[in-house]
Amino acid sequence: MAAQDSFDGDRSGMSLMSRVFQINLVFVLLICLPALVGFAMLYSAAGGEMEPWAARQIIRFGVGLVIMFSVALVDIRFWLKSAYFIYAGAFVLLIGVEFVGDSAMGAQRWVDIGPLQLQPSEIMKIALVIALARYFHSVGSEDIKRITVLIPPLLLILAPAALVLRQPDLGTAALLALGGTMMLFLAGLRLWKLGVALVGLLGAIPVAWQFLREYQKSRILTFIDPESDPLGAGYHILQSKIAFGSGGMFGKGFLGGTQSHLNFLPEKQTDFIFTMLAEEFGLVGGIGLLLLYFALMAYGTVISLRCNSQFGRMLGMGIISTFFLYVFINMAMVMGLVPVVGVPLPLISYGGSAMLTLLFGFGLVLNIYIHRDVQIGRRQQHLRG
Repeated sequence: MAAQDSFDGDRSGMSLMSRVFQINLVFVLLICLPALVGFAMLYSAAGGEMEPWAARQIIRFGVGLVIMFSVALVDIRFWLKSAYFIYAGAFVLLIGVEFVGDSAMGAQRWVDIGPLQLQPSEIMKIALVIALARYFHSVGSEDIKRITVLIPPLLLILAPAALVLRQPDLGTAALLALGGTMMLFLAGLRLWKLGVALVGLLGAIPVAWQFLREYQKSRILTFIDPESDPLGAGYHILQSKIAFGSGGMFGKGFLGGTQSHLNFLPEKQTDFIFTMLAEEFGLVGGIGLLLLYFALMAYGTVISLRCNSQFGRMLGMGIISTFFLYVFINMAMVMGLVPVVGVPLPLISYGGSAMLTLLFGFGLVLNIYIHRDVQIGRRQQHLRG
């Protein structure tokens, strides 16, 4: 028991150089491939110019890689001990948005820290996963059946989701709630309990509807019937469907998309960039990107499940689950399968905070691979540096 509760493991005494050689280059390659697709699409979105999007995205990706490798080389026990502090920091930033946040497009989502402009809700997506992984690492599989054990993680999920919903940012709030729910499932929560919670949420829709902003109500109503306002609320999704259909099997060719380059397709560099890809490269190009995403998620899942510690497994699966939600919601959104909620396509869409926090998360997955054989006990009094 003492051996299990300590941090001694096959790799716990690794030097920095030995950790460098343990970096999984296959996973790094699987991250870089969709990013390269993103650079190309941002180049196309600007009409064959590196500015204003592609060049900046390349710089951000380079900075993100530095962050990713730095995160990967830190002892995994540091992330365990710092989990709640990281969550608290992200939560404080979310509160700060309420008082000193910058507004754009009707939402107050950013805070300025020196020369940096951060979106705390993006940071919270990763911070929530780290905090929940720490919490569920400390409880046994039998404890998860007790309702009292579920109260702290539910508060960890609902508190930031409520703050993000106030900004208002319905898409990110939904991602936080869904990501947290997936962590509960990964921790061993029975499906019937999740079903009960889902029924409760559905029953609360009439009440929640009263608190939605008018534009959020409009998005949901437009999702049900986009033809009702083709030049207003339904414009985005109708143009997206037209661009999708016009791409056909093989697309119109790189830089050849008419809907995007004639500016019929809105937000082509951010939320609707997958639509532009489908128009230029057709169904084949869309499926190709899906295969890249699938390979990245499958490989990340294997890395996570290979880890010996519960913290590592929960952390890795939480990061991959969050990545999956990004992909699923964005693609479903631009195809009209879910309401338009403003979720970027990971590694493809233009954006700084989303890119950097995602690469931070992938750094944690690399960290899990490097420390896959480290044994980490549940009892916190055995934590030591």
